[in-house]
Amino acid sequence: MRAFCVRAALRATAGLGGVSGFPLYPARMHVAITTLLLMLATTVSSLLSRASRLPLPLPLLQIGFGALIGLSGHGLRLDPAVFMLLFIPPLLFADAYLIPLRELRRLQGIVLALALGLVLFSTLGCGWFIHWLQPEVPLAAAFALAAVLSPTDAVAVGSLMEGRGVPRRLLHILSGEALLNDATGLVCFRFAVAAAMAHNFSATQAGLTFLVVAAGGVAVGLLLAFITVRGIEWLMARDLDEPATHVTLIVLLPFAAYIVADRLDVSGILAAVAAGLLVKRYNNRVLNSRLRASHAVVWPMISFLFNGIIFLLLGVQLPGIVRDAVALSHQHGLPLWRLPATIVLITLSLTGLRLLWIRLMLLVRIARARLRSQAFVRPQHRVTAAMAVAGVRGAITLAAVLSLPIAGDGQAGFPYRDVLVTEAAGVIICSLLLASLLLPVLLRDIRLQTPDPLPREVEAARVALAQAAIAAVEQYRERATDDEAVEIADAMLSEQFERLARLERAPELEDGPDRDSLLRRHRRSAALRLRALRTRRDVLQKLWRSQEINSEAVQEIERELDNEETMLLDEARLVART
Repeated sequence: MRAFCVRAALRATAGLGGVSGFPLYPARMHVAITTLLLMLATTVSSLLSRASRLPLPLPLLQIGFGALIGLSGHGLRLDPAVFMLLFIPPLLFADAYLIPLRELRRLQGIVLALALGLVLFSTLGCGWFIHWLQPEVPLAAAFALAAVLSPTDAVAVGSLMEGRGVPRRLLHILSGEALLNDATGLVCFRFAVAAAMAHNFSATQAGLTFLVVAAGGVAVGLLLAFITVRGIEWLMARDLDEPATHVTLIVLLPFAAYIVADRLDVSGILAAVAAGLLVKRYNNRVLNSRLRASHAVVWPMISFLFNGIIFLLLGVQLPGIVRDAVALSHQHGLPLWRLPATIVLITLSLTGLRLLWIRLMLLVRIARARLRSQAFVRPQHRVTAAMAVAGVRGAITLAAVLSLPIAGDGQAGFPYRDVLVTEAAGVIICSLLLASLLLPVLLRDIRLQTPDPLPREVEAARVALAQAAIAAVEQYRERATDDEAVEIADAMLSEQFERLARLERAPELEDGPDRDSLLRRHRRSAALRLRALRTRRDVLQKLWRSQEINSEAVQEIERELDNEETMLLDEARLVART
C-alpha cells in the first residue's frame, strides 16, 4: 500500500508539469546519469593514466573518454554561460591561489607581454591568415575566431605540464600568462563579433572598453575577497572557526566574484583571478592550522574533478563536431580533407606567431641588457620552442565560440558560425595533440641543466626557523626560575642544536659519495619511520576490532597519525627532488 501511494504521489508530481505520467523523469535521469558518468570517467581515466604509464597526457585520455560517452548516446548540450559560471571561476581561483606571488611579481614584464601583446599580435596575424585561407569568411568573423583562439588555457597548460619536470620559471610564466590573457582575448572577441554583426569598429572605443573591463574585473574581485577575508578574521576573533563554514565561504567566493563582475559588464575571469591572488596573500596570516588543512584537502579535489569534467565535456562534444564538419563539407561542396587541413594550418600559424613573438621578446630583453651593461643568460632554443608549443587552447575558447549568435527569433546569425565553431574545437584538439607529442621531446633533460631552487629554499627556511627556535628557548632558559624548567629547556636545546647541525650540513655537501650517502640515509630513515607509523595504525585497528577503544578514540588518534604521515611524506618527496 505504501509503495502504491509513493508511485501515485510521483505520478501526481510529474503531472503538475502539464503532462500525465513521467515526462520529466527520463530527461532528469538522462542528465543525472551523464553527470555521474563524467565523474566516474574522470576518476577512471586518472587511474588508468597513472597505472598504465601511457605517454598520452591525461587531458587527451579524458577527451577520448568523453568521446566514447558522446558516441554511446549520453550526449550533453553545452550551455556556454552555465559552463563558464560552474567550471571556470573555481579553477582560475585555484590556479591563482597556488601560483607563487614572488615569481609572478618578478616575471610580470614577461607575463604581461604575453598576456596582452601576444594576444593582440595573434588576433591580427591569425585573423588575416584565416581570411586568406577562407576568403568567403568575412574579415571581422576571421578576427573573431582568431581572438577566441589567441588566449591559452590555464587548465590545459597545468594538466600538460604536470609531472614533466618543467623548469619552475617556465611553468610560472605559462601559468601567469594563461591566468591573465583571457580578458584580452575575450574583449577582442567581443569587438570582432560586434564588427561582424553591425559592420562597425572603433579602435579607441575598443581600447577604452578593455581598460574598463579589465580594471573593473580586478576591482570587483579584490573588493569581494577583501570583504571575505575580513569576515573570516571577524569570525575567528570570536572563536567561530568551524572549518566547514569557512571553506564554504572561500569556495563560494570565485562564483560570487564572477557573477557580480558579469552583472556589472566587466571581466568575471579577472575577478576570480584577483580574488584568488588576494586570498592567497592573506591566508597564511589569517587562517589557523585547522582551516589551512581543510583548504589543502578541498582545493585539490575541486581542481581534479573540474579539470577532468572540462576535458570530458570537450570529448562529449567531439562526435557532434565531427558530424558537423562532414555536413559542412557536403553543404559547401568541399572535399572532406579541406576542413581538417584548415584546422592544422590555423594551429601551426598560431604556434608560429607565438614563437615569433617570444623571439622578439628575447631580442628586446637582450638589447635592454646590453644598454644597461647587464648579464643576460639566453635560454636554450628548446625552451623557447617549448613555450611556443605549450600555448594550448581549452575550455574558455570552446565556451566563447559557442556563444556566437544563432539565427532565429528574428535575430541574424553570426556569419559562418558552424564553420568557426568546428574549426575552434578542432584547433583545441590539435593544439593538445601537438603539445603532447612535442613537449616530452623538448623538455627532456632540461631540468638537469636548470636545477630546481625549491629544495635549497626549503632547507634555508628550515635552518632559519631552527635558529629562531633556539633563540626563543635560550631566552626562556635565561628567565627560568626552577630546575625543572631549566632541565626541559636544556633537553629542547639539545634537540634543536642536533636538528640545526643536520640541516646546515646537508647543503654544504657537493655531488659525490658523501652527499649520496646522506640522501640514502634520509630515504632509509623516512622509510623506517613510515613503516613504524603504519605498524601503529595496524595496532590501532586491532584495538578497535577487539572493542578495547571506541570509534571516537580511533578518529582522534588517526588524525594525529595522519598529520605525522603527511609531514613524513612531504619530507620524503623533498628529499627525492634534491
